[in-house]
Amino acid sequence: MRGNLSLRTRVAVAAATGTTLVVGALAVFLFVAIERNNIRHVDEQLDIITGLVEANVGTAQLFIGSVRDGGFAAVTLHQDGAVLASTSTRLPELPEGHQSLVLDDAGYRVKTMMVEQSPIGPHLVSVAAPLSAAESVTREQRQHVLLAGAAAIAVASGLGWLLGGRAIRPLIDLTRRIDAGDELPEARGWFRVREADRLAGSVRSMLARIDSAQQRTISALGTARTFANTAAHELRTPLTAIRMDIEIARDVELVPAERAQILDDALRKHGRVESTLVALELLAAGELTSRHISEPSDLVELAYSVVADAARTHSELHLAVSGEQRADCHCSPAGIRLILDNAITNAVRHGRATRIEISVHRTGDGFLLAVDDDGTGLPENEREVVFGRFRRGSGAAREGSGLGLALVAQQAELHGGRAELITSPLGGLRLAVVLACPDPPGTQA
Repeated sequence: MRGNLSLRTRVAVAAATGTTLVVGALAVFLFVAIERNNIRHVDEQLDIITGLVEANVGTAQLFIGSVRDGGFAAVTLHQDGAVLASTSTRLPELPEGHQSLVLDDAGYRVKTMMVEQSPIGPHLVSVAAPLSAAESVTREQRQHVLLAGAAAIAVASGLGWLLGGRAIRPLIDLTRRIDAGDELPEARGWFRVREADRLAGSVRSMLARIDSAQQRTISALGTARTFANTAAHELRTPLTAIRMDIEIARDVELVPAERAQILDDALRKHGRVESTLVALELLAAGELTSRHISEPSDLVELAYSVVADAARTHSELHLAVSGEQRADCHCSPAGIRLILDNAITNAVRHGRATRIEISVHRTGDGFLLAVDDDGTGLPENEREVVFGRFRRGSGAAREGSGLGLALVAQQAELHGGRAELITSPLGGLRLAVVLACPDPPGTQA
């Protein structure tokens, strides 16, 4: 039940709790003050009675013994340790001053005074008054304090309920707008309550993130459908050709050389299908992620690693790395390798290049990663088109999936940059990839 309390009820409970604490502390203080005030009042009465007795001590000594105090005042005279005279309630010899005393299960307040000069000689005068009357007044006054405190708590609870309703009205209005799907106001101070304005801002931010995530999901689903349609179209032709090669090898009597030629053709088409599927998988992985997995890397070191791998595959190819001696960048090493691998593969396969040079240059807060070749190049009107999926240049070789440069463009975008093809100083093409490489968090002085 506690968790189901409304905010308005919680405000009222908080007001009642706070008032109870204040009233409780005040009541304790008043209880002590009332008791002390009533005792002081009794002490003042005793001072008056003591003065009257002392002023008439000679006469008082004669008839005090025959007077019954009747619960109002008891008087006892002491001299040299003996009782000279006393009312029916005899008081013991006590030190001078005011003090409380219990006689016969009854509480008394006593005033004792030493009289040095008197017709009867030095003596002690003790006057006592019962505390029952003062205690009765104290109880009554304390009851009044408790009643006033209870009334204050009730009033505070009621005001907390009433004013709390007005205070949380902006939150109720905000809840109603959210439930109804209404647009939240953009202006700060619309609800006239800071917390409500902050909550509205947080809700707007959350809804914006949800909308962004939804748009990314819709885009991803659209991309998946496009992949499926494109893959079906691009894979149908080589798969049909592979089937025809297999049927020919099975049904037609061929000499070994002809059979080997057909099988080699089927294997080549199978490799094209396999490379297409791998490229589609990489593209899908890039489309369905909003950021790459980055880590501090040296672009020059990555370039030398790619060149070493390419040299083992293309022994006749002249490869070089130039530019910066070191290029520290917070990036995805796998993504950078994918860019360079595809650039080298395209230059060799489609441009028939014999020389490739990779260069790294700093540009502001990023780097320019360039791959130059001496191949056959590409017409200017095709240099932007070939970054599309399954798009090839007019002079492209039959091998390949048509997705290599699409992967390059995607990785450049994931790294906050862009990719373009321009004429290379070596005579062929230059793949220029601009990478945004700000310093990693925590590395700046």
